[in-house]
Amino acid sequence: MLMRILVAAAGLIALLVLDHLGTLAALPGLVRLGLYLIPYAVIGWDILANAVRNILHGQVFDENFLMAVATLAAFGIGEYPEAVAVMLLYQIGELFQSYAVGKSRKSISDLMDIAPEFANLETEDGLEQADPEDVAVGSIIVIKPGERVPLDGTVLSGESLLDTAALTGESVPRRASAGDDVISGCVNGSGTLRVQTTKVYEDSTVSRILELVENASSKKARVETFITRFARIYTPVVTILAVLLALVPPLVLHQSWSQWIRTACIFLVVSCPCALVISVPLGFFGGIGACSKLGVLVKGSNYLEFLSSLRTLVLDKTGTVTKGEFKVARILPQETDEQTLLELAAHGEAYSTHPIAQSIREAYGRQPELSRLGQTQELSGRGIETTLDGRQLLLGNATLMQERSIPCPVLESMGTVVYCAMDGRYLGAIEIADSLKPGAAEALAAVKAQGVEQTVMLTGDRREAAELVGARLGIDQVHAELLPGDKVAHVERLLAETGERGKLAFVGDGLNDAPVLSRADVGIAMGSLGSDAAIEAADVVIMDDDIGKIASTIAISKKTMRIVRQNIVFALAVKLLIMVLGVVGLANMWLAVFGDVGVSIIAILNSMRTLRMGKRR
Repeated sequence: MLMRILVAAAGLIALLVLDHLGTLAALPGLVRLGLYLIPYAVIGWDILANAVRNILHGQVFDENFLMAVATLAAFGIGEYPEAVAVMLLYQIGELFQSYAVGKSRKSISDLMDIAPEFANLETEDGLEQADPEDVAVGSIIVIKPGERVPLDGTVLSGESLLDTAALTGESVPRRASAGDDVISGCVNGSGTLRVQTTKVYEDSTVSRILELVENASSKKARVETFITRFARIYTPVVTILAVLLALVPPLVLHQSWSQWIRTACIFLVVSCPCALVISVPLGFFGGIGACSKLGVLVKGSNYLEFLSSLRTLVLDKTGTVTKGEFKVARILPQETDEQTLLELAAHGEAYSTHPIAQSIREAYGRQPELSRLGQTQELSGRGIETTLDGRQLLLGNATLMQERSIPCPVLESMGTVVYCAMDGRYLGAIEIADSLKPGAAEALAAVKAQGVEQTVMLTGDRREAAELVGARLGIDQVHAELLPGDKVAHVERLLAETGERGKLAFVGDGLNDAPVLSRADVGIAMGSLGSDAAIEAADVVIMDDDIGKIASTIAISKKTMRIVRQNIVFALAVKLLIMVLGVVGLANMWLAVFGDVGVSIIAILNSMRTLRMGKRR
């Protein structure tokens, strides 16, 4: 195309020089026409062919038809240089459009590089390179340094650091060693890993992500579908108006045919809807690409549009604003020291499989000496009673202490408090809690700064713990002790309250929140690296557990919508102005070309600003 543009431009310039010198004027009219038809054919043959092909298929009114009719009509009234120039400038605009679209697609197609080309399959004859689609579940593959992980699996041997930047947008590598799960799409560091596959390729993380990226453009925003419908009506209407402009004044008012045919050509050229049809989808595609740079997968431009008008953000607690890891948060000894209190608790919980017991034993760091324990009894809903070194040991909640008439302070906690008493004497308490994610409070403040009016937390956790988390994070409403069905009911109520004023998003871990993720206007899955449930149920997938990326994604969506609206208003306003000027005789063909190609290029440049977004705010 670039070569055709250069050849046609050289031919047109040569003809214009000869015309200016008067050389062409001395030639017969058909020879002069034939000379101008040469650069016109070089640059415009495909436009004419597409117009004819579309007409034969019943698709008459499109930009190819408008350009063909306008330029051929210009030839008909003797405006040879203008006819060639209009087609040349139109093709320059088309070339620029293809470059811009390619640039925006690259922002997403970079993500497609996560697709593995091969897998080193371990066989009886040694390592063989195999297509990842042909590797069965349970096979052993070897991932060498610098290679991409081809399939999801579990590390059998080896240790390395995995670069997850293509999936998460984060540059910090993750350590992988024997027993760890690895997901496809990551790049292996310096060590060699021997991995047993747990999924076939079509079910692997990389395959699911690629499928979603490929289908992202199919879910269009309302403004995109409006532009498509608008162009289908707009193009035939302006064509009919152009025909009327060419026919009515000469027939009714007996004015010059050439003057009004020229006016109709100007009208046709400037009315071409390329600026809208290209720049609006381009803006959304750039926005989706900017999100992908952050490690945020948006499944369609409609969800980007919804995020721009987000008014209510509903969050799950565990795994979303907290780490989802129950650990010893505080040791509060009384009449003893921290290590002794932790030792007593670890021995008392030695036989329990409860997560609280496991957290205490993990904090203790050593194996309890079971020979020191006597008979152990689990007290339903209250705790454990046992003997340690022949002395009575009680571990449990405040209710157990009250039952045994052991005075103890009632502690306010975000998690669970285990009270400890020996021989009827209170020795202290250990708090086991799910800690807040670093930066969670700042992230929610940033979300409110983006225009979100209300934050709500829905959780199945205890009311006291949930309210403490909500208070620390500045969350407006907290609803605790909920079943999955209760969460859906609360979201239904909040949707009714939000109404048409804005949209509601739900943020969850994607594992047990599928019903709520599906019901919200926008379902956002957090902490979902490799989670099939999240990728399936959510509309927006944050490929790691960084809650701070929500505000950045909203900011990208708002800027994308601003750019799209700017393009629509600018393109329509300029085109309408030039149309009016053309009808009253104040616009020539060159101004019409600006109204088409110039406006298109300006709108595309504006849309390309979305490609510069995506850096962490």
